[in-house]
Amino acid sequence: MLSRSVPASDSLDPEGERGLEVRGHREYVGGLWEPIGQLQFDFLRARGLRPDHYLLDIACGALRLGVKAIPYLEPGHYLGIEKERSLIRAGLEQELGEQLRRSKAPRILCDSQFRFGRLRQSVDVAIAQSLFTHLPPALIERCLEQLRPCLRPDGVLYATFFEVQQERANPSSPHDHGFFAYTRAQMEAFGHQHGYRPEYIGAWNHPRDQVMMAYRPAR
Repeated sequence: MLSRSVPASDSLDPEGERGLEVRGHREYVGGLWEPIGQLQFDFLRARGLRPDHYLLDIACGALRLGVKAIPYLEPGHYLGIEKERSLIRAGLEQELGEQLRRSKAPRILCDSQFRFGRLRQSVDVAIAQSLFTHLPPALIERCLEQLRPCLRPDGVLYATFFEVQQERANPSSPHDHGFFAYTRAQMEAFGHQHGYRPEYIGAWNHPRDQVMMAYRPAR
């Protein structure tokens, strides 16, 4: 259940370049840089992520997960997609560094439409941490629809969301600092509609109480 207040749309910080100037790249993606980065990496490792897997970090931001996962994965096996080019630049230059960029060759796509096919790579594991918390239903469905052909038959997408017990009127437009929350039934329905077997994982020790879903290709 949610206990925090929902910010009014007119009180939200700006998005994009201006928002990055105001917040800096670590705060822009929500702060708690080290704990949430480590939480994601530990979760994926516990769920079977291997160095030879291809990992897709959806809305990878400034590589909060990437700085943990890229050194672990084989070269070229970290894939990212992010709509804010400045976040990608900050992650590569300020967080990852030149040596790891060269040795591990992460592939990161700047794209706002979830066109995962542009990466030209089948995916074993995907994660969307604190993405669906900023999106209306149509964009969640677009993400799931576009990912489905790229996910291997035994692959999985892990996605977090803010859970409510009754459906609420979410904003109609996405916002990087907005607040969107869904019921478990809604999140399961999104998956069923686009060819997945959804699994509710629930709590996973997220400091802001986001819960986790797993989506696997329906057979």
